[in-house]
Amino acid sequence: MKKVFIITGEHSGDMHAGKVVQILKEKNPEIEIQGIGGENLKKAGVTLFCDHSKMSGFGINLKMIIDHLALEKDVCEYILDEFKPDLVLLIDYGTFNLRVAKRLKGKGIKVFHYIPPQVWASRKWRIKGIKKYVDKVLCIFPFEVEMYKKEGIDVHYCGHPLVKQLPPKTTKEEFFNKYGLDVNRPLVSIFPGSRPLELHFLAKTFINSAKKLQKKHPEIQFCISHAPNLSDKIFDKYIIDTDIKIIKGDNHALLSVSDSLILASGTVALEAALYQTPMLIGYKGPWLIYLIYLLVRCIKRVSLPNIILEKSVVSELVQHKFTSENICYETEKLLYDKDYREQHISQLGEVKALLSDKYSAQEVANCILENLK
Repeated sequence: MKKVFIITGEHSGDMHAGKVVQILKEKNPEIEIQGIGGENLKKAGVTLFCDHSKMSGFGINLKMIIDHLALEKDVCEYILDEFKPDLVLLIDYGTFNLRVAKRLKGKGIKVFHYIPPQVWASRKWRIKGIKKYVDKVLCIFPFEVEMYKKEGIDVHYCGHPLVKQLPPKTTKEEFFNKYGLDVNRPLVSIFPGSRPLELHFLAKTFINSAKKLQKKHPEIQFCISHAPNLSDKIFDKYIIDTDIKIIKGDNHALLSVSDSLILASGTVALEAALYQTPMLIGYKGPWLIYLIYLLVRCIKRVSLPNIILEKSVVSELVQHKFTSENICYETEKLLYDKDYREQHISQLGEVKALLSDKYSAQEVANCILENLK
């Protein structure tokens, strides 16, 4: 019996991994699969070594960093000494996963990395670690292929998973009726991130912006997305003293029906672009980390739609620009400046055309099955 171990670090990776597992099991029901993940892997029949609880909090305090490093050690020992898989599939979550790959190197286990670190965006030196410790890279952007080939790395272009896996748009009537919203009033939705550190730095400013906008424009309705991997205990403490409607477990529908979005940077911006929903990006972190980021970045844009389009379509309110005043100003333009709004939506429509229509999860599964032969 062939064995595969999958490591994801957060909800989006778990979602993509779940699709890969479904296809693997359809094509070879005898494969035994274990891993680190969430509800998607669990629903696909994967035995979880652990969930994401010790991963999503990385970087907030010393205890969490220690937990993170301890998990790295524990999972590698389990892989090498007990489970002994034929192949380990790493999905996204570059820092943790590359450290795992380093520990597994030379131990007789193939290591594939799906959705590899964005070395083209920052810390280009990481490609040396990928070359040294990863047997095959399964990339999701067409421009990544040549970069990896140039370094002599075995690479396969799978296409971006969101192109095929993103759920279709929900109708406004259906969604608004479900959550008691007024279909005749504009809806602005806030996505404050999926990690506690993001909530810590972003939530207060996002919510203050909503309050200011609602005071000036009483017709605007607001919803806030609750990332599935965050516990109510962690999430709720950031939304005290607000009556903003919370949406949990229906985030793609929320993205698709909103009139405008206020987003933390991340994959959610690409999801929004594929729905052609107007958006802005707001992001802030510790100043020391930001200054380090300025030193190691390779490109100046931070949001995936702007990076893919190679132009600034989505406003990026980062660090010192991350203020309620700027968020309110940009949101008003997206809602009420007709020409600006129409141009913004039209340019977002170009994103999908630049990505392949390959079924990414199927490409990954096929690469794994071919290797297991």
